[in-house]
Amino acid sequence: MSIAMQTGSNGPANPPAVTSFAMRALTLCYGGLAYLIFLGTFLYAVGFVSQYIVPKTVNTGPTSALPTALLINLVLMSIFAVQHSGMARKGFKKLFARFASPAIERSTYVLLASLTLILLFWQWQPMPVVVWNIENPVLAGVATAGGFLGWLIVLYSTFLISHFELFGLTQVVAHFAGRMAEPVKFKTPGLYRLIRHPIYLGFIIAFWSTPTMTLGHLLFASVTTAYIFVGIYLEERDLVSLFGNEYRRYRERVAMLLPRLF
Repeated sequence: MSIAMQTGSNGPANPPAVTSFAMRALTLCYGGLAYLIFLGTFLYAVGFVSQYIVPKTVNTGPTSALPTALLINLVLMSIFAVQHSGMARKGFKKLFARFASPAIERSTYVLLASLTLILLFWQWQPMPVVVWNIENPVLAGVATAGGFLGWLIVLYSTFLISHFELFGLTQVVAHFAGRMAEPVKFKTPGLYRLIRHPIYLGFIIAFWSTPTMTLGHLLFASVTTAYIFVGIYLEERDLVSLFGNEYRRYRERVAMLLPRLF
């Protein structure tokens, strides 16, 4: 999710179903726990890709034969891609609403996305062959700083589009308070006036900005970048369906990932 007007709901707000205080409290705790797991996973992802602090990174851990490592890593990234894209579609959201409260749909999405990432971090097979290594300390520092800048762009962009709604907290708090969910609003604050997908741009910068690129890191960066473009296609298709000509006009005047110079 990276567009300023995309939120956890898909249409007009409906009055929340009357539930007991205990169930509303349980929903609130579930959403809060999902958010905390996401937050821990996000922070670990920074260390995993940037290779700082965390015990296992994209380049550390037990090694396997190259074909085995390649197969395992591709399977792990495919699991994340299927979950991340499949659960974001309208069809899944409608199916989910038949079996559980819509208030926890976003939290469930965030929780399962976090768990698939945790699985990837845990089972990732390093492929330590060096593709490039920047030996100049100044240039190496620039590459490292670029990676952290990418992560900051990701985090900053989530707050531009309502961070807590994006990760499910707003929905469970509203449900606990017995309030109606806010309808989707079309807005383009901050970076969204320059590019349509600043979150995705931040990820691309973070994944590719490194002074030492190994074969495993290159695989991770390449596959996730390819997935980002697939995700953009699917997301924009949903946004056109949701907002119609308003989003088409936005897409015509604002660049996808790189600001237009003219």
